[in-house]
Amino acid sequence: MSVEIDTRPIWVLLALRALKPLFYIVLAAVFLYLVAMPAPAGLSAAGQRAIAIFIVCLVLWVSNMVPLAITSLFAIVLVPALGVLSKKETYALFGNEAVFFILGAFILAGAIMHSGLSNRIALNIMDRFGRSPRTLLLSIFLLAAFLSFIMSEHAVAAMLFPIVFDISKGLGLKPGKSNYGKLLFFALAWGCVIGGVGTFLGGARVPLAIGILKESTGKSIEFLDYAVAVFPLVIVMLLAGYFLLTRFFPSEVADVSSAHAVLSRRLKGLTKMSYNEYAVGGVLGATIFAWIFFGKAAGLAAIALSAVVCLFALRLVRWKDIEEYVNWGIILMYGGAIILGTALDKSGAAEWIVNLLIGKWADKPWMIFAIFSLLSIFLTEAMSNAAVIAILLPVGIGMAERVSISPALLTYSIAVPAGLAFMFPMSTPANAIAVSSNYITVKDMAKGGFIMCVVAWVSFNLFAAFYWPLIGMGYGK
Repeated sequence: MSVEIDTRPIWVLLALRALKPLFYIVLAAVFLYLVAMPAPAGLSAAGQRAIAIFIVCLVLWVSNMVPLAITSLFAIVLVPALGVLSKKETYALFGNEAVFFILGAFILAGAIMHSGLSNRIALNIMDRFGRSPRTLLLSIFLLAAFLSFIMSEHAVAAMLFPIVFDISKGLGLKPGKSNYGKLLFFALAWGCVIGGVGTFLGGARVPLAIGILKESTGKSIEFLDYAVAVFPLVIVMLLAGYFLLTRFFPSEVADVSSAHAVLSRRLKGLTKMSYNEYAVGGVLGATIFAWIFFGKAAGLAAIALSAVVCLFALRLVRWKDIEEYVNWGIILMYGGAIILGTALDKSGAAEWIVNLLIGKWADKPWMIFAIFSLLSIFLTEAMSNAAVIAILLPVGIGMAERVSISPALLTYSIAVPAGLAFMFPMSTPANAIAVSSNYITVKDMAKGGFIMCVVAWVSFNLFAAFYWPLIGMGYGK
């Protein structure tokens, strides 16, 4: 066992150790000052306290000094304690439909992975369609996107990573040097990111945004309406992503027959498709059908939870098999974000922030839409997309009311770009997983990711301007 000795001066080590307590002391002092200072003109006392809580949570989310879920719990405690909302109203918000939809989606995805159905689909598709370097790359790219339509993009990246890693080793690709190795892991990450915005199931950010929208305005966005609005953008981003991949890093690999040996070994290790796989696939198909055709009448969360009950009633899963797939931290994070967003809206703080920051010069609907989509797509590179939505959406809804733009449309302008994070490993677990392979460097990801972010923002705004009015989604209310 090797021993690593820290040779830095003792004063440096002591300063670093003291930095964290100092950070908390300064943050507490700022918070107390914001709460105690006289309220600015036009802002209520409750609104002032809501902004103080918002600033503390913003700093903690960006700095990541404590886990995201703990920051949300902190907000849940402070909102009723400071009288921004009543205790009853605060804790009732944690029972928002979006939270239970997210829970149901996690359990459904966990059942698919535990049954082995997703792994079987992945191996068969790559083995059947990946007969050349280009088609193997394309099969990974499209497979990651397709699976992210029905599962969390994070889970898809984690599931496909060992398969892609084995393929890279089977082809003898050298980490950090092989262009084709970079391409394979870019295809994995970008496919997950692009596919993750295609439906409500690719990530919990869209249900979170809809939860905040519903609490603030009483309006909602339906499963099918969202898919119709966003799916063409997904197609364009997949085409742009594949074009950039094949131009960005010219492949040095001419033959992928050794990759098929890897896939064949993995396929031979699979048993015959089981009753559980068929049944879980059937439950998932029925659930998506119900979301599309009965989501508005029955409610997305009610359908998701009914599917979960079916999984357990049919003995397709056991709780101990599924609990590892349920990210309780994300559920706490999103519940807290809904509470914070509602506090900003109902206290009048969101409207006050809008008037202060952009209310005087951004008065055209298309300009508001472009600004919020730009903020969302670049902020999500530095912090959790849930935090981005919690920060921007209450302000955006307040702005929508001011300039007569549909609050639901502005929700799209924040929720969709918040999922299009291509530049950095910290932006999304899919990127972090790809970089962990050592085939891609952070510099590689930033360079290619910046281009993808620009393409995503421009494409998104063009679709909003020209395609959405054709399906009845104009800027006006």
